[in-house]
Amino acid sequence: MSIWNRVSGYVWSVLLMAAALGILIPLRSNVTAVGFCLLLIVLFCAALFGSGPALLVSVLGMLGYNFLFLPPLYEFTISEPQNWVALAAFAITAVGAGQLSARARQRTEEALKAKGEIEKLYQQLREAFEKTSETEALRRSERLKSSLLDAVTHDLRTPLTSIKASITTLLSDQEAPPEERLDPASASELLQVINEEADRLNRQIESFVDLARVEAGELSVRPTWRTMEEVVSAAIERAAPLLEKHTVKVNLAERLPLVRVDARAMSELVFTLLDNASKYSPPKTTIWLNAVPDGSAMVKLTVADQGKGIAPEFREKVFEKFFRVDETAKETTDSNRPVGLGMGLAIAKGIIEAHGGRIWIQDGPVGHGTTMVVLLPVGDEE
Repeated sequence: MSIWNRVSGYVWSVLLMAAALGILIPLRSNVTAVGFCLLLIVLFCAALFGSGPALLVSVLGMLGYNFLFLPPLYEFTISEPQNWVALAAFAITAVGAGQLSARARQRTEEALKAKGEIEKLYQQLREAFEKTSETEALRRSERLKSSLLDAVTHDLRTPLTSIKASITTLLSDQEAPPEERLDPASASELLQVINEEADRLNRQIESFVDLARVEAGELSVRPTWRTMEEVVSAAIERAAPLLEKHTVKVNLAERLPLVRVDARAMSELVFTLLDNASKYSPPKTTIWLNAVPDGSAMVKLTVADQGKGIAPEFREKVFEKFFRVDETAKETTDSNRPVGLGMGLAIAKGIIEAHGGRIWIQDGPVGHGTTMVVLLPVGDEE
């Protein structure tokens, strides 16, 4: 506050008190009413100009009250004892009320100042948060670009390369002399490679589409009443070529309730869990698939393998798109099988959540390996 602002507060306070004293002279017959009016002037000055001007007008008001309104008039003396009481009460009330009002004004100013500082701090924090969020978004975007580039340049190109090589060999074989042509078994093997790699490429493209739907929140399910045996059988039949080097033990509890699910989507989920189990566990090991009731309205489905397992710190991250635990993949994956794009579990989570269920990871059943646990609501008639 500038010097002029401080001085002006005192000047205005004096002028207000002087004006009030002049205006109230006709009411000198009612000294009580005059006293209350002068107190209001003190409070008004305290609220507007602070404690210093309020103290000054309190003194001026007391002197003016004595000089102009308490007999004998126009003297700074008091003739009657009760007027001493009135003057003392006015002086104490004026000073006390003025100081309290000024203190309240000061607290208000401090609160407004603190509010302004808090708003500035909040603005700074918001700007910092926005910058951090932008940085994190850019970092995740770069990671996503890197993962997509890896997927396109390696995981998608690999089946195309195999298909191209097989077709080129077969076309060249058509132009070769009869004695140099491939025998039927070799030609059939190349056709089998083309068929398998085309299926693999088709699955990867479908995974991209499904993942895009999950990310956009557009993964819709069309539930119908099914048995768990139907869902599991369809998934095992589809995964049969991937499970040739493993022993699969299926245990479906008796009297499993019907489940209201999207059959295609749930078969895709079970297929993904079986695919992962076969990828990340050594050949000639066992994969267990169990389904049991869990309470009155849930079915618990588990797929367990004998691989190296997934460390606890990665068990949430594996459900993120394009995330792969590379160390685990290198040490436990069948060398003849590709690791994959890291989309399967992200899609599986989207499928089970669209059904109102839950999926998580536990330790394997034999001291090592991984158990994927799916909790699926039975569903209702709606």
